[in-house]
Amino acid sequence: MGKIIVAGIGPGSREDITPAVLNAVGRADAVVGYKYYFQFIEPFVKAGCTCIDTGMKQERERAEQAFGLAEEGKTVVIISSGDAGLYGMAPLIYEMAQERRSSVEIETLPGISAFQKAASLLGAPIGHDTCLISLSDLMTPWEVIERRIEAAAVADFVTAVYNPRSHGRYWQLYRLQELMLQHRRAETPVGCVRQAGRDGQTVWLTTLGGLDPEDVDMFTVVIIGNSQSYIRDGRFITPRGYYRGQADGDARIGQQIMMESFRTIEGELRRHDYPLDHKWALLHAIHTTADFDMENILYTDSGAVEAIYNKVASGELRTIITDVTMALNGIRKGALARLGIEAKCYLPDPRVAPMAAEGITRTQAGIRLAVEEHPDALFAFGNAPTALMELCHLIRKGKARPAGIIAAPVGFVHVRESKHMVKPFKDIPKIIVEGRKGGSNLAATLCNAVLTLDDAAQLKPGRDL
Repeated sequence: MGKIIVAGIGPGSREDITPAVLNAVGRADAVVGYKYYFQFIEPFVKAGCTCIDTGMKQERERAEQAFGLAEEGKTVVIISSGDAGLYGMAPLIYEMAQERRSSVEIETLPGISAFQKAASLLGAPIGHDTCLISLSDLMTPWEVIERRIEAAAVADFVTAVYNPRSHGRYWQLYRLQELMLQHRRAETPVGCVRQAGRDGQTVWLTTLGGLDPEDVDMFTVVIIGNSQSYIRDGRFITPRGYYRGQADGDARIGQQIMMESFRTIEGELRRHDYPLDHKWALLHAIHTTADFDMENILYTDSGAVEAIYNKVASGELRTIITDVTMALNGIRKGALARLGIEAKCYLPDPRVAPMAAEGITRTQAGIRLAVEEHPDALFAFGNAPTALMELCHLIRKGKARPAGIIAAPVGFVHVRESKHMVKPFKDIPKIIVEGRKGGSNLAATLCNAVLTLDDAAQLKPGRDL
């Protein structure tokens, strides 16, 4: 009884064929494979070796021929591109051996896969957990493929895509892109390699949002990064984590925990295409509350967080006013000192009590005093809807012109109405926690998000802890 050696010959260049495979080909009595691949191994075949080449989609026929020769006592090498165990001939050979109840010895020799070759050309995109998905539904129902795509997207796997597109399979890559964008940022790096290791090799980088499926064909491998992947100097890199400790090494333990929390939150967001300044505020809100409903109820005017931060950075904004001392206490003192910002709450001011005796709340009185002295401050509300309503009245009277408003009062009486009252002021950047939810902790953390917006791109919160 002979032997079948299932050999992966790599992605398509002689330089990428392993010595073990070349040695097996050189000893074979017969070589069986798809005719296109013989050009890569012909120089290594020994004299007198039988070469049987067949066309595409004749995998079963090739396998049957290999068994027939091996059962005659011959050593047969059946070649498969890339790695024979990845969408290659190896599984078929083992299954056919069971079907035939064959006692032919079977050996598998690994090869460099197309996704490995593509990865090496792109840089280091598969440096962390990676999965492979074929979009060919010839033998796998599309419903199953779609579940696998979604699972890979949710689990944040680097994803290598085989058989992404052909003349008949024109829409599947569009659907994969759509599913991935439900769980990944549009800026997620994507690398494409066509004819990896062969004549006509083409390599290009894009993003998940910028990927054009029309540029891709059946000879292309597409690699989609995870949430940590990035492109630098024309190289696609997915870090393993060796430098995380070093990069975060100047951070104290509290900041390190906060950074890890933000990474976790970002990975679990329902959407990943938020503008950076809104996402930064959202991450702070969820981190403070552990409530992912913030994704539904945190409202920001377009560019509001960035607009308020720019006033801080330019020196135009020098004062933050809060409705209650609890919100004041949550604003990071280090950030205030670093930026030269004063944060104040007028609730303890001795002038408040006499004003409140006239029939308004103490927080309303505090806001009246604040507007007299700091009409252009950033006003942050986490407790008192009456204070927010008071500010709205003073704006309409022309007495207040806030640099921004953070509206997050919490409760049941006038809370929703107070937030509705703020929205018509189109020329004032606003951050609003809609509905009944809110709180002093939210008002404070949203102030902190504004003060640290320059850390958002690196996802590095907690600088001033």
